[in-house]
Amino acid sequence: MRKTDRPASSAIVRCAIYTRKSSEEGLEQKLNSLDAQREACEAYVVSQRHASWKALPDMYGDAGHSGGTIERPALQRLLADVKARKVQIIVVYKVDRLTRSLADFAKIVDVLDAHNASFVSVTQQFSTTTSMGRLTLNMLLSFAQFEREIAGERIRDKIAASKAKGMWMGGTVPLGYDVRDRKLIVNASEASTVRMIFKRYAELGSLGLLKAELDAKGVVSKVRSGVGGVRLSGGNAFMRGPLYLMLQNRLYRGEVAHRGNVYPGQHEAIVDEELWQVVQDRLAANRRARSLGIGADEPSLLTGLIFDADNNRLSPSHAVKKGKRYRYYVSSTLIKGRRSAHRAGQRIPAGDI
Repeated sequence: MRKTDRPASSAIVRCAIYTRKSSEEGLEQKLNSLDAQREACEAYVVSQRHASWKALPDMYGDAGHSGGTIERPALQRLLADVKARKVQIIVVYKVDRLTRSLADFAKIVDVLDAHNASFVSVTQQFSTTTSMGRLTLNMLLSFAQFEREIAGERIRDKIAASKAKGMWMGGTVPLGYDVRDRKLIVNASEASTVRMIFKRYAELGSLGLLKAELDAKGVVSKVRSGVGGVRLSGGNAFMRGPLYLMLQNRLYRGEVAHRGNVYPGQHEAIVDEELWQVVQDRLAANRRARSLGIGADEPSLLTGLIFDADNNRLSPSHAVKKGKRYRYYVSSTLIKGRRSAHRAGQRIPAGDI
């Protein structure tokens, strides 16, 4: 808040208390972290009664939200109230409850400055009302952001090390497995469905035909249930995309993949090596066929085989004029919008070639 914009001593200064907790753990307790933060902030506001501070009754609390982003429901509602001039001072327990990102802090300060509002940290006795306060806060947030990035690196390193040991590190549980003690355990009935899907693709060689057959048989995706057996998700007909990913999921081979590396998993395989390889060969052959246009009404037979005078690959293209289709081979530089000084051979009619 700018010095010239401070309210008169008799005017009420509306203070909004903001609280945040990164996880939802412990919120069921009678006095949780959010309550403790709010009580400390309320006590501080009371101590500023001589300056006519008054805490607003509205609750601004984000539980289970990281300080690395400002896309939090309560924080967005608070900033909206600042813009509506319903709030003059934001009070927090510690500065990192508001944000751990220096860039996000700058955005918040811009909003506060534009609407004659300010920010106070109770335990650190900092305020954005002075240049020294801003400098100190910037320094604190730089360390907070550094701490968050270091923590992220530690987590990534831990995940990489765990996967190298073949451990499943969580995520969506695939069809064919259940989770027990954080480990993948084969679900016998679902595993037979998985093997059937792999075998039928190996025989059909087509995702479209496989999907049609699964739909006809009423085969659906894994049902995921919550407390009390209430279905949360799944139980739907398979789509081509999820089927394609499923057929490449190395978990079914008893392996764990991480950033291009594959490690022996600690869980049991569902698909044997022979069937797995047949399916992968089929998938690879279909990818090559699509890239070459095999099976199209008018396949481009020279795709990937010819180049222009500048050694740029010529790719198939076409244009339709008055209902007639004209086919070309076009230089990759022209497709990407880069026109070189040497123009010859950049667009050649397919018939001439």
